[in-house]
Parts: sequence; C-alpha cells; structure tokens
Amino acid sequence: MTVREAINSAMEDEIRRDPKVFLIGEEVAQFDGSYKVSKGLWKKFGSGRIWDTPICEAGFSGIGVGAAMYGLRPIVEFMTWNFAMQAIDQLINSCAKACYMTAGDLNHCPIVFRGLNGPTAGAGAQHSQCFAAWYGSVPGLKVVSPWNCEDARGLLKSCIRDNNPVVFLESELMYSVPFEFDKSIMDPEFTLPIGKAKIERPGKDVTIVSYSKMVGVSLEAAKLLADQHKIDAEVINLRTIRPMDRKSIVDSVKKTNHIVSVEDGWPQSGIGSEISALMMEEAFDYLDSPHERITGADVPMPYSLPLEKAAIPQPHNVVNGVLKVLPMYLSLIHISEPTRLLSISYAVFCLKKKKKKK
Repeated sequence: MTVREAINSAMEDEIRRDPKVFLIGEEVAQFDGSYKVSKGLWKKFGSGRIWDTPICEAGFSGIGVGAAMYGLRPIVEFMTWNFAMQAIDQLINSCAKACYMTAGDLNHCPIVFRGLNGPTAGAGAQHSQCFAAWYGSVPGLKVVSPWNCEDARGLLKSCIRDNNPVVFLESELMYSVPFEFDKSIMDPEFTLPIGKAKIERPGKDVTIVSYSKMVGVSLEAAKLLADQHKIDAEVINLRTIRPMDRKSIVDSVKKTNHIVSVEDGWPQSGIGSEISALMMEEAFDYLDSPHERITGADVPMPYSLPLEKAAIPQPHNVVNGVLKVLPMYLSLIHISEPTRLLSISYAVFCLKKKKKKK
C-alpha cells in the first residue's frame, strides 16, 4: 500500500463512520484530487460529503472553520500548504484561538487541514517550503507529520476524531512510496495516538530524530553508519510536531548520550532548534557532545533539480553529522583492544593528575 492509498482509506473509513465528516477543497471531488489522494470518494459518497470549491483558500477554509464550530468535522484539503498562506488568518486567528477568545464557551473546533508540505521535485521556491515549525509554534493547534502508511492511516483517523484543530502535513514525495504493513492497520477502528513518537530503529550509540520523509533518510544513514563505521544509531520518528513527544527523545538521549536531528526545513527557529532547547532544559547532563542539526539549506528552494537535491538533507549529510558528534567514539572503535585500553587508562591518569594540581 502506498502512502496516498493509506490517506485515502483513512478518509473513506471516517466519512463512512461519522455522518458529520466531509471533505472540502479544490478538485477533491470529480477530479479525484490534484494528487489523486481523494480518488473514488466522490463516486462513493456524492457531492454532499465531497465538496469541490473555487480557487479561494481563505474562502473554503473559512467555510470549514465555521462548519467545525457548528459541530461538523470537516477535512480541508490544500493543494499545497504553500497556498494555505492565503488562509493563515482562518487557521490561527479564527480557529486555533477560538477556545481562548470565547473563554472556553467554544471549546470544540474539530477540523483537519491537510495537504502536501515541504520539498517536492523541481517545483521552485514558492511551492517547496516546510511549514512544520510555522504551525508548530501556534498554541491551540495540533501538528502531525506522517512518514509511512501506518503513520498516515492511523494518525489521520485520530486527527479526524480529535476535537481540536489539526494541521496534517503530508509529503508529495512519499505519496507513491509503497510500504509493507501489518493487516491490523486496516481495521476501521485502528488509530495511532497524537503526541507519541515511534522508535523506528533501536540503537545505543547515537539518537537520530526526524519526521516525515526525513525518517527514511535517517534510516538509510543508520544503515550506512552500521555497515561502514560500526555505529549503532537509534532512529526516532516524531510523528507529531505539536505536542512533541519530549519524553521519548530525552529517554533515548539518556541511553545514547548523543543526538542528531534531521529536517528538510530551514535551520533558524526550526524543529531542530526546539529539540536543542529540549536538550538544554531536560537532558544537558546526559550529553557527551553538542546536539547536531541537519537541516535544509538556509535559502529559497532552487528550481534546478541538482541544486534542489543539494539543498535537502541526504543520507551522507546525516552520516557526517553523526561522525561529528562521535569523534572520541570513532577513535576508540577503529584501534586494537590493547591500544584502546591504553588510551582509556591514559585519559584516566590525566584526569587524576589534573585534580591533584587543583
């Protein structure tokens, strides 16, 4: 099953399960969606549940927010999250702050905003931005970013059932990627908890934290590290950006004592920056080296495919980041056992000598 099919099946399940759920957006009905994510839904449920809209993000987002405040459960599809900038006032001022601005009288706004996020392929600077950090900074929103089929299906179903506004960030580059999956995820009641990360690969030497497409890049890097450097990396799939699973990250660092974060968004004020703050606040005493951030280049996304590839983290970038935080470890694993013991003994001797001088 591909990620596209997983998202489609999740929406079908929830539209069938709850008469309050409907899908609204540009070309989502008769055209089956610009990326065919809603394929077949209009034929199954008709125009009462699958709504085509004009090209007016602010307009159909406002319709969705109003419907959610009235008690319905809309799924609002943006052709791309870059176009959602036309509707950002609806998402943040009308939706995310609704409960606060009404002093709790309006305590439910069950709406999902979903669409593709981050780099695509040769789409240029105005269609290739990652909005995880943008929306992840907003109180009142939940922000989810799946990687594989299990993530996409289980998390989207949870988001649709949630009573809060949710930003669901999909990757166009993952839509057509097939994944093996356990048949249990096809159960109509299968869901995944919002706010809980998953350890995709256990390890003991370094923690690699990522989300969305970068989880796959991190797993590729982890394999290279194991094969070429004998480094055992633990890879964490965040799944949820807000609320972030801080405990899973800290628990992993307590075990590995090193951390590298990987994202395809910009470096300043990004998700990696939030993880750096988390390390200072809750895991400083467990770190044996500084946190290393692997991010997209700090430039508008190039249109040229070779330049675009250079601007997005690749497995070798992650490998180099890990080697940067593990220099002492590397120097010890590539020498003979007697030399290793001698190096450790000498280091202990130097520390004792330094203490005596004090």
